Amino acid sequence: MPEQPPDRFDDGAIAPTGMGGAMDLATSEAETLERRPGPDGGPEGVAGDLADGGPVGGPSGASGAGERARSLWSDAWRDLRRNPVFIVSGLIIVFLVIISIWPSLIADGNPLQCDLSKAQEGSQPGHPFGFNGQGCDVYTRTVYGARASVTVGVCATAGVALLGSVLGGLAGFFGGWWDSVLSRITDVFFGIPVVLGGLVFLSVITSTTVWPVIGFIVLLGWPQIARIGRGSVITAKQNDYVQAARALGAGNSRLLLRHIAPNAVAPVIVVATIALGTYISLEATLSYLGVGLKPPAVSWGIDISSASAYIRNAPHMLLWPAGALAITVLAFIMLGDAVRDALDPKLR
Repeated sequence: MPEQPPDRFDDGAIAPTGMGGAMDLATSEAETLERRPGPDGGPEGVAGDLADGGPVGGPSGASGAGERARSLWSDAWRDLRRNPVFIVSGLIIVFLVIISIWPSLIADGNPLQCDLSKAQEGSQPGHPFGFNGQGCDVYTRTVYGARASVTVGVCATAGVALLGSVLGGLAGFFGGWWDSVLSRITDVFFGIPVVLGGLVFLSVITSTTVWPVIGFIVLLGWPQIARIGRGSVITAKQNDYVQAARALGAGNSRLLLRHIAPNAVAPVIVVATIALGTYISLEATLSYLGVGLKPPAVSWGIDISSASAYIRNAPHMLLWPAGALAITVLAFIMLGDAVRDALDPKLR
């Protein structure tokens, strides 16, 4: 029998393995794969990773304990914190929410208290925005008008997102006749013009609260979210982890709540956030046409409608509530765009 070659040559090179190839690394090079002592005396390489329970062969800058895997939501939040558009729009929205809840913080007057002797007058000390056609303080009414717009936008968005995501998610998960029926119903709702539907639906309601407007927006707004949720659920339920959970005996409720919903809700959040600004402008449009909020309710749409007849003589009556409405809608749309960019995996 021929004598087997030694395991290691005298010059330090590793001998052929006899497995169809040879390793040409020198002993000194192979030792670089081991962990060198770090500044604190702890391990710093592959051996240290194994000792610390970290990933083998990770980047040299990784911590000894290993870097915990980040989820989509943690990555999105990290990107949002670094996005100036999100920061600016978020600060504007926080300010709007605060003055909607406590308008007396920056406006100590009464929006319904008017003085006809000051009708259409311009800026005065203590009344920076002037007075409207009835002698009411435009600044106070602009501040108090944020409550109706923010309430309608937030409540309508919550109702639309909840109803649409539930119906669309069930249709996408079960399919069959349920999916077919829901698809035909959404086609019918998509064919109804929103403003025309508001004129017909709200013209027979005499309530001066925001709830009829919220109910109308939810009634006509859920089909869009349902379509988005349906497609997202159909995509998520085809993933391998869902099939593995089903093979292990997971029921439909567990599959929906634990495996599909967390991975399918991101597109719904993006669309709902962008739609929130649209719902605020829709409320102002309906109030401008006289079928949304009605006096004595305080709304930017009502003030814009009453000021449109005096735009030549007293343009300040129109500019301030219209400017507040434009800034609010723009802030929510900018927030939706920032959330979309953060949650879109294709942009990573």
